[in-house]
Amino acid sequence: MMNDNPNQNIYDEKVYEKIIKSGTTTVAIIVKDGVVIGTESQASAGFTVASKQAQKLFQINNFTATTIAGGVADCQYVVNQLKALSRLKEVDEGIVPEPKYIASITRNILFSGRGFFISMMIVGGFSQTEKSGNLFGIDMLGTLYSEPEFLSFGSGSPFSLGVLEADWKPNMTKAKGIDLIKMAITSSRERDAGSGFELQICTIDKTGFKQIE
Repeated sequence: MMNDNPNQNIYDEKVYEKIIKSGTTTVAIIVKDGVVIGTESQASAGFTVASKQAQKLFQINNFTATTIAGGVADCQYVVNQLKALSRLKEVDEGIVPEPKYIASITRNILFSGRGFFISMMIVGGFSQTEKSGNLFGIDMLGTLYSEPEFLSFGSGSPFSLGVLEADWKPNMTKAKGIDLIKMAITSSRERDAGSGFELQICTIDKTGFKQIE
């Protein structure tokens, strides 16, 4: 079928490029006991710092969390949908949904609203069936992929990825994982104008979600 709008592909590419360059740094890594997920707290509006305390790390349920990059309103809508749908499934089945299930819902929401939701999200958590950490990346077009090591989205991601590529190791402890997340995000805050201020970090293992002060 021919595309009735010849400018649609150009539009999609420009929007996708915009979100890739959106001002933020989100990072997640697999560790021996689960996952460590982190971000910074700066919200940008063009060249202006709109907020120094923007929430970018969200607990979806006791074993899954997500980070956001892109349009704040879009991301907040998706996060609220994920929380509600996770709770409904938990009430219906009596068990907390798996991180893979939350990632699949995220993918479905973003795919069905492609071109409308300006959002890229990392979904991470601890799988009670696999007894291990899970990491998933979902882009604004609904592409879903699993990552066995680490992920980073946002304008500061190239700097964080450089640190992760050099220092991430299999079977890292949570303590070392937290230190690595701090180092990765700090490198982005030093070099990326869209990333800054306080860190938001959590760990998720067999005991559940824990916010790191």
